[in-house]
Amino acid sequence: MRVFTAKKALRVVELPVSRGAGALDFKRVRGGFLVQDQFLFDPSDQDWRVATERQLSEGEWTDLRFAWAAVASVKSNAILLARDEAAIGIGAGQMSRVDSCFLAIHKARQQGHDPSGSVLASDAFFPFADSVEQAAAAGVTALIQPGGSVRDAEVIEAANRHGMAMVMTGRRQFRH
Repeated sequence: MRVFTAKKALRVVELPVSRGAGALDFKRVRGGFLVQDQFLFDPSDQDWRVATERQLSEGEWTDLRFAWAAVASVKSNAILLARDEAAIGIGAGQMSRVDSCFLAIHKARQQGHDPSGSVLASDAFFPFADSVEQAAAAGVTALIQPGGSVRDAEVIEAANRHGMAMVMTGRRQFRH
């Protein structure tokens, strides 16, 4: 603050820091701006539910909790693969969720990780079963996602067909 006292015609405006419920986040876009609710991560798993026939092992629960927290920091169509509470592959910023899934699997393999036995977190719902099919082909055993797609039943059925467990959180984390 000392540097400011040396300036004669300086005006400093202090704005309140807006955090919490009702806070807004502004992003510039060509020709205008995007206004969205400011994202605040909620670690509570109180409303989570297993939507598939197969239940989760304790290790899968642990990894899914980690993956859900980690994917919250990734923007736009985020897919994160995790094993042993470590991210092994991340795909994001793609035009489609299935492309982000492909990228997460590719990145895991590129870094020498075998996606078999890993779990997958998605920041928003799966609009189609294609991402689940792709994850199953890579050996992913469990998934976590908000749910809320008109095709949730198809997505859950795909997970059931492949013997995967799927948790629905009821909360999306997708942001731009």
